[in-house]
Amino acid sequence: MFAAEIYRQRRLNLVRQLKGGIVLLLGNVASPFNAADNCYRFRQDSSFLYFCGLDQPGLAVILDVDSGRETLFGRRQNLDDLIWSGPQVTLQERAEKAGIARSTELSELCEILSTAVAGKREVHYLPNCRAENKIILGDLFGRSPDVISQGVSPELIKATVALRSIKSAEELTQLDEAADLGYQLHTTAMRMAQPGRYEWEIAGELEAVAARAGRMLSFPPIVTVHGEILHNHDRNSQLQQGDLLLVDAGVESTLHYASDHTRTSPVGGRFSPRQKDIYQVVLATMECARELIRPGMTYLDVHLAACRTLVEGLQSLGLMHGDAEKAVVAGAHALFMPHGLGHQLGLDVHDMESLGEDFVGYDDNIRRSSQFGLSSLRLGRELQKGFVLTVEPGIYFIPALIAQWQDEGRHADYINYAKLEKYLNFGGIRLEDDIVVTISGNRLLGRPLPLQIAAVENTLNLVDKNGQDYS
Repeated sequence: MFAAEIYRQRRLNLVRQLKGGIVLLLGNVASPFNAADNCYRFRQDSSFLYFCGLDQPGLAVILDVDSGRETLFGRRQNLDDLIWSGPQVTLQERAEKAGIARSTELSELCEILSTAVAGKREVHYLPNCRAENKIILGDLFGRSPDVISQGVSPELIKATVALRSIKSAEELTQLDEAADLGYQLHTTAMRMAQPGRYEWEIAGELEAVAARAGRMLSFPPIVTVHGEILHNHDRNSQLQQGDLLLVDAGVESTLHYASDHTRTSPVGGRFSPRQKDIYQVVLATMECARELIRPGMTYLDVHLAACRTLVEGLQSLGLMHGDAEKAVVAGAHALFMPHGLGHQLGLDVHDMESLGEDFVGYDDNIRRSSQFGLSSLRLGRELQKGFVLTVEPGIYFIPALIAQWQDEGRHADYINYAKLEKYLNFGGIRLEDDIVVTISGNRLLGRPLPLQIAAVENTLNLVDKNGQDYS
């Protein structure tokens, strides 16, 4: 945990943005996968972590906006707990670690909320993606879990997003820590990109890298030779010489801050000339974005500028033609990159996504587009110092999408469908780094991963055909 004063100040900053009522911060509960005592690895709710720092199941906090009173709710340890789990710190000791003066039994929570509702006081709570927590909220408020999301507080969401979007120095230290271990994650995957390996072997080793460091992955990793499938979690393919291996993976810091990197590597150690051509276009697109990211720029404008660079690169290869600016305005580039340039990063890999992407990535000035491809841009708003975000351009050759657009004659003024026939089995290339917006630009988080073609190939070729690592 950070110092108690950090959490106390965060909660104070939160309630100052609210007009009145009480705030319910609900932590996660243990989730069994085949028996009550046999649970998945626990992961605390990220907003609860941000405001309270307590990383144990079955906790809740009430903040009284009007009186300033704070209370931690939980279950006190009994003899059975002591026998099976050993001595634990007391509930009051947990409260004090978070800078909360008072603690009491979880059983009192329902009565307090009922009293507040009966007194017509506003009860603020956040959206929750966990089914168990929806049931708990439903029980607390006497409503069906199916409709409990209708009572969430937009006021609390906006206040939470405003605070969590700006990362403090302590948070940046955690994010650098996560990115440093991300370096080990991805260089391990690169060195395993050898013919005969299976995708699941590499994915398993990524889990092991995190586990050996006492950490957990920040999301289920994408490890695939079918990079044209954007979120491909099938890991049954055996790597062949000449394949491209796309690995999109991240790991958490000790306090659960996330990394999120992507690298695409040539199986066997060398890119083909055609693979190099596409890789260089993706790299140039990333470099364009990095040059533009600074306070005051909107990420929408950065995305569009990066897409123009992507189009110009594809034009140089004969895959697109016409006016690059008009092609981007029309959305023709989305055939090759049907997703956004990046998203915020923090305690969640898609930071605060459960609170609602439009609350996090957009505002009254920048609205989400409905255009194919651009509608998938998770972050469009104006950037501020302290924002942490990903930069992740890609080029994908998706046969079904190409066939549909070609049949419809879509964007034929900009796309060379005849030449695309030779790329239908290419796959996809994505590159992704994590950065923080600084006062005058941006900086990379953590140790830089191999990115240039020569650096990637050199990393892969530290391993011989027998798997011996010469690093």
